[in-house]
Amino acid sequence: MSRLPAPMGLLIDRDQPLRFSFEGTDYQGFAGDSIASALLANGRWLLSRSFKYHRPRGPLTMAGQDANTLVQLPDEPNVLADAQAIRAGIQVTGQNFNGSLDNDRDAYLGKFSKFMPVGFYYRSFYKPKGMWKVWEPLIRKKAGLGVLDLGFKPQYYDKAYLFVDVAIIGAGPAGLSAALTAANAGAKVLLVEQQPVLGGSLTYARFDVEGRRAELLRRELVAAVEGHANIQILKDATCNAWFTDNYLPVIQGRRMYKVRARQCIVSAGAFDQPVVFRNNDLPGIMLASAAQRLMKLYAVKPGKRAVVLTGNDDGYLAALDLAEQGVQVAALVDMRQQPSDATLKIAVEKQGIPCHLGSTVYEALHEKGMRHVSGVDIRRITAQGQVSESGLRLACDLLCMSAGYMPVYQLLCQAGGKLAYDEQRAEFAISGLPQHLAIAGSVNGRHNLDNVLLDGARVAAGACVALGLDAGIGEAAFAGEARVNFDWPIFPHPKGKDFVDFDEDLQVRDIVNATRIGYRDVQLVKRFSTVGMGPSQGRHSALPTARLVAQATRRSISETGVTTARPPFEAEKLAHVAGRAFDPYRQTPMHSRHVAAGAKLMPAGIWQRPAYYGKPEERERCMQEEARHVREKVGLIDVSTLGGLDVRGPDAAELLERIYTLPFKKQPVARTRYALMTNEQGVVIDDGVCARLADNHFYVTATTSGVDRIYQQMLKWNAQWRLNVDITNVTAALAAVNLAGPLSRQVLEKLCDDVDLSAEGFPYLAVRTGTVAGIPARLMRVGFVGELGYEIHVPARHGGKLWDALMAAGTEFGIRPFGVETQRLLRLEKGHVIISQDTDGMTHPGEIDMEWAIGRKKAFFVGKRSIEILEAQPLKRKLVGFTLPKGSPQPLEGHLVLKGPDISGNVTSCEYSTTLGQIIGLAYAGADQAEPGMVIPIRVEGGQVVQATVVQLPFFDPDNQRQEL
Repeated sequence: MSRLPAPMGLLIDRDQPLRFSFEGTDYQGFAGDSIASALLANGRWLLSRSFKYHRPRGPLTMAGQDANTLVQLPDEPNVLADAQAIRAGIQVTGQNFNGSLDNDRDAYLGKFSKFMPVGFYYRSFYKPKGMWKVWEPLIRKKAGLGVLDLGFKPQYYDKAYLFVDVAIIGAGPAGLSAALTAANAGAKVLLVEQQPVLGGSLTYARFDVEGRRAELLRRELVAAVEGHANIQILKDATCNAWFTDNYLPVIQGRRMYKVRARQCIVSAGAFDQPVVFRNNDLPGIMLASAAQRLMKLYAVKPGKRAVVLTGNDDGYLAALDLAEQGVQVAALVDMRQQPSDATLKIAVEKQGIPCHLGSTVYEALHEKGMRHVSGVDIRRITAQGQVSESGLRLACDLLCMSAGYMPVYQLLCQAGGKLAYDEQRAEFAISGLPQHLAIAGSVNGRHNLDNVLLDGARVAAGACVALGLDAGIGEAAFAGEARVNFDWPIFPHPKGKDFVDFDEDLQVRDIVNATRIGYRDVQLVKRFSTVGMGPSQGRHSALPTARLVAQATRRSISETGVTTARPPFEAEKLAHVAGRAFDPYRQTPMHSRHVAAGAKLMPAGIWQRPAYYGKPEERERCMQEEARHVREKVGLIDVSTLGGLDVRGPDAAELLERIYTLPFKKQPVARTRYALMTNEQGVVIDDGVCARLADNHFYVTATTSGVDRIYQQMLKWNAQWRLNVDITNVTAALAAVNLAGPLSRQVLEKLCDDVDLSAEGFPYLAVRTGTVAGIPARLMRVGFVGELGYEIHVPARHGGKLWDALMAAGTEFGIRPFGVETQRLLRLEKGHVIISQDTDGMTHPGEIDMEWAIGRKKAFFVGKRSIEILEAQPLKRKLVGFTLPKGSPQPLEGHLVLKGPDISGNVTSCEYSTTLGQIIGLAYAGADQAEPGMVIPIRVEGGQVVQATVVQLPFFDPDNQRQEL
């Protein structure tokens, strides 16, 4: 292996060698190595093939910022080899090749590039009609990337929540300085760093001729930060987006942190930019910062004989690093006429390195098969983008380049920041940031190390002032800044292969031709050419593209701009989004009673509710016994989790008239009415019961999981309508129970003597106010479970007392509590729909037989016009009731309803009913399968298909005789 001696190799542990394989060959690396660094240490430079032309590719950035190192792991495709640590025994393979990685049979495609101009697929494969279906498989195969492992077993991912005063994104010198300043002022600081160590550019870059300052400063700052009690550090973590009010998703390993920060400072630095010339994508050609990372982080000698191509003074410092580590630097090629700091040129020449000023590399030469760079053609620059007719050819196996820097603008543009191009400095500057978001360091145009440190401290002090803290930082002037960007590092070659976007194999002429075809806006150039759409998301193509489009359309670069930056900052796995979330839950006032009674608890929205009472292994027996008890005697269920909304005011009825589908203006006082809600698209989103307590006072219930959303909807609509009404979410203020069963009136009569509970005095769907066991209560005659029943709503502080009183009063009648799963069985027997279980994001009232709940004479309600449009169209599916004989395989929720070989619907609810002696359920089926008596095939566990019979709903007590007693 080509390893440098210590102190090179900040990230590796030489005492822990690891064996792994790449393309079937065994290699050795060290703990801390990335796949790419370990392979390069073993002389393996060809790691991947390019997307379109299958050209050989090697590392460009060594920082996970490009697609040149995409490899395949056994369980994961498209892994960045320069960002993935090696593991003992890991088997790595290349991807996107035909034959072998070293001898790709599709490499000939590059020779036909003139037949594949920009956007050729848009213009070539759409005719004759239907031909795209023939071409698509072939094109996808040729341009394919990794292979999914369909047998992969999901791993555990989760989410966590952090709340801090100051979140600092990037732990380079600016971020470290900002963190210390804010923490010393008393702020609670979160420091997020994408790399495994703190320090940013201090870990690999050189800032002085002697080359000692960076490491000394890094040790000092890191020690202070890691030892500070007010600073929490997340390493190997990526802030993947910025959302309103400094809401930051930060991914670290298998966890996504959802961060809320009062102040946010982005000190994410800048991306080193490549130079555009012929064959600038060959293995062995990399950014100068990548070569420095290889040496200082991984102790890898990047080559034997190097050429450094630069447009700033950092190239000179990189050349000194290379020379000190035993790499022969054949030449330093500076595109400028002279360096900003003349002492650097003197130091380089003392190392015996010839300097070619005002020159560039016009073409990179290569060995057979293009597997590695073998030399360069150096030419004098004669005009913008033009070079002399002849030049100097030098042999080399390493070409390091640096055209300048592009600020890491993605998060900031997501926050509404604007990019403006400074013609004098030839770089973009960021402005227009929202309050409580600031930038520091090179992302803010500061490149001098002292200025970077000062900028971090200054910005943190400003954040502290906003927090009401004093950072004690006095005024200090910034030193002068040398120009770091060369204004036109683009040198087109008549033979092409001068790549602007390495991900998409896009050359200079592709970008220019896109504008000539008529796509003059950079956003349209992106969509037509796919520039910036690859894995690197424009990190190295955005700036040259903006320059080329500006030149081709005769506009300024500021007018052209760059394409829109959207989240995420880098690819994130669906597992991060779907990972287990922090799961807060609430307990009802009767929670301790349920626990004491042996309840098996289950989550319902954010609440904990009894599913049933008994042992988990006896679920079916417990549930069926509870259901039979409610049907035969009396049961009590805690329904405190039901959403409760108080709507008061002169326009209360008008608000409900517009929000819900049924009319409410003429609803009598002391009566309840079913309340169905749809959205603007006519989709059913919630339901409940609306009780009119007075002319200007309604009490409306909503679903447990939907009440917060419904409350927000009411507030949103009323903000537009400006009705004279007050809306209050009283869910947590009230506790509620449902006393149900043929003996429920007798139980309640023992505790309620100020309300006439007779069938005539308190009929079905009525509401009364009174006292129960001396507790002020709202009582509603409703029948969700299909039995005589009373919903009793009382102040939450009296919930436990109410429960105890009812259980005591019901002792002589055999009262017993029942749970949510029992309630769902009972309501299923009555054919009652549960919103979000028996409905989905497309369900409209006609599909669930809710046409009766539509106020046809109403002039308006939310969703009315959409419902009328939907009802005018043929019904495609319908929610039906079905039955199966006892002992049949029982369908589960989500099992598919079939129609021949096609899927026509799915099961939404299904249980065995002891009352009916058969399996009953609800399912969506095709409209032509929905007539009672028809048979619908349902695919159950193991692929077995059962034949269910469609029946008329409800399954039980179709005349509602039991609940109207």
